[in-house]
Amino acid sequence: MKLSANPYRVNSALSSNKGKILKISLFIVGVLFVGRLFQLQLLDPSFKVSASNNVLRFVTDYPERGLIFDRNGELLVFNEAHFDIMVVPGQVVNLDTAQFIELLEIDKQTFIDRMQNARQHSRFRPSVFISQISKETFAAFQEKLFSFPGFFVQPRTLRSYPHPIAAHALGYVGEVSPNDIARNPFYRQGDFIGISGIERSYEEVLRGRKGVRVRMVDVLNRDIGSFQDGRYDTLSIPGKNLYSTLDLELQKYGEQLMRNFRGSIVAIEPSSGEILSLVSAPSYDPNLLVGRVRANNFQLLQNDRLKPLFNRALMAQYPPGSAFKVVNTLIALQENIVAPSDRFSCAGSYTSGRVTVRCRNHPSPVDVISSLQFSCNTYSVITFRRTLDQQHYPTIQAGLENWRNHVRSFGFGVRLNTDLAHELSGSVPTAAYYDRIYGRRGWSSLTVVSLSIGQGEIGSTPLQLANLAATVANRGYFFTPHIVRAIGHPDSLQKRFDRQHFTTVDSRHFDVVAEALYKAVAQGTGAFSVIP
Repeated sequence: MKLSANPYRVNSALSSNKGKILKISLFIVGVLFVGRLFQLQLLDPSFKVSASNNVLRFVTDYPERGLIFDRNGELLVFNEAHFDIMVVPGQVVNLDTAQFIELLEIDKQTFIDRMQNARQHSRFRPSVFISQISKETFAAFQEKLFSFPGFFVQPRTLRSYPHPIAAHALGYVGEVSPNDIARNPFYRQGDFIGISGIERSYEEVLRGRKGVRVRMVDVLNRDIGSFQDGRYDTLSIPGKNLYSTLDLELQKYGEQLMRNFRGSIVAIEPSSGEILSLVSAPSYDPNLLVGRVRANNFQLLQNDRLKPLFNRALMAQYPPGSAFKVVNTLIALQENIVAPSDRFSCAGSYTSGRVTVRCRNHPSPVDVISSLQFSCNTYSVITFRRTLDQQHYPTIQAGLENWRNHVRSFGFGVRLNTDLAHELSGSVPTAAYYDRIYGRRGWSSLTVVSLSIGQGEIGSTPLQLANLAATVANRGYFFTPHIVRAIGHPDSLQKRFDRQHFTTVDSRHFDVVAEALYKAVAQGTGAFSVIP
């Protein structure tokens, strides 16, 4: 007789197996958990750092900004130590506000506003509460720092200028804007950035690379030393020094000449394109835009009706006037409109129909040399009109565009791509411009004849006019004007400025024009500026 299995015994066996499996699973999970804890606490040092954040302070180590020298090694810009007060809002507790604002010489509303800004930035990341405090304020604050949990001092450097000159060339440094931070992850709130001049153009070279120091603090907010002997610190790398093309003494002399005047002086070395002096007047002492007084001084300078912040050398667009006759004459020579010996009579004015262009009294008739020597308007008008009205150009538009292309090859109406920020291109009008005003058939060379003497719709910067002088000196080419000659070392010259830019006028035409310019100063309209 066959016996059936006891169901109760079978169920008991199954339950026993399930229990064993559950125990084994729990044991395995427990081993994995303990192993992970062992790894985190004993093997992985990053866990220690993370767990210690409440007693660690991560201090940005700001690099020293690169120095700036003149072409002879004279120091133009250096750094001085200053201090920022930093805050971590989440760590600010039991603060004696009255004592705090008294030490930092601020009012209660300023304190409230800045704390609110810091909280909006982050409750647990440091941000600048007050920047650029003096050494005296720092000393007093440092003694009481233990009373102000959540606050600490961040050493910084600020620019200093031993000579109160060249403000527009050197530029200035200011705090980064939200847009700067959004564009470049290198920057954080409270960082500084070059805003104008060399400081802006060479920002990435001058700024260096930031480092980080991990410091331990006690419950009284006092620094008690480096964390793990600086194992997690990273060193800052100073910015590179710049060696400018400026001549300190020449710059001083230029600014002295322009005192109480409005305008600009630009001096260029023709053989290299190096800017020896760049003066914009009126100017200002660059030390005015340093430190906590910067914001107030900037507002005063910005509101000044004489516009001392405006860089006239690069941004002012003036009619080039008689200096432009040089370009017009060279174009006429290139186009075979005249020969150097061709002469035109001048009776004190040029008249055609209802248009009259007056001229000064001078010997007549005039050729290339004497026309420039005595700045003859009549000669310039005649050669200009003949250039535009050549028979092989079917329209006045074609003639003007040909003339305009020549003009642009001299660097007018285009940016010269100098290494200074905010350079403007000036203006050389197009045929389309006059078509819009007069209609396609409504104008002629007589309509735009003022261009021949550097007037009318043409505009140029002082830098472009200085570059014209360098082009004549080189007999038909120029180097890109620039204001920094070397980076890092005086002999590390910048090769990007070595290329020659040739005009559309053959070099053989420049000798006669150079002779004319010499005579203009020696015995002509520029005799008042002759140097004995």
